[in-house]
Amino acid sequence: MSSEPSRSSVDAISLALDAAVEALVDAVRAAGCEHPVVLIDGRSGAGKTTVARELVARWPLPGNVQLIALDSLYPGWDSLAAGAEYARERILEPHSRGIHGVWRRWDWEADERAETHEVDPALPLIVEGAGVLTPRSAELADIRVWIDAPADTREARAIGRDGDAYRPHWTQWALQEERHLADNRPRELATHLFEVP
Repeated sequence: MSSEPSRSSVDAISLALDAAVEALVDAVRAAGCEHPVVLIDGRSGAGKTTVARELVARWPLPGNVQLIALDSLYPGWDSLAAGAEYARERILEPHSRGIHGVWRRWDWEADERAETHEVDPALPLIVEGAGVLTPRSAELADIRVWIDAPADTREARAIGRDGDAYRPHWTQWALQEERHLADNRPRELATHLFEVP
């Protein structure tokens, strides 16, 4: 029996993610901020990256929006919490104070920080990734999103996306997600909850 999701389940997932994007477009319009901050959290394979990219594509306010993925910040496979804290310190805190944030991308192959990037406080900001929504980061965001999906859906999507490079790390990463859920209760911090089948 194949572990691949059926066509009908793929369609249902796509519809759920599209509905989430539409709801967030409305939320951005309703936020009443010139440069809102959106945090998108959820476990691996839930659909965070898809929602974030589509939200950028459909961004309802004039001008550009900045998108930063925690996949570019985590300093290795044992560092979910460290990546989220790095985002808060280097990106979210400066943005909230109206100053430029500076962060360095994590080079997964070289296993070290790489080139520097800047975050403009005069532009809206979306930060997506597992672990991003904590009590401290929640205070810095206008829209806080939790996306959930069953484990089999998430694993199929994550492995389908990242291939065999991710497979050996699935359990290791899931344990860190469990700690994040227990320590930070991101679902309770969210202003928007989305369930993906």
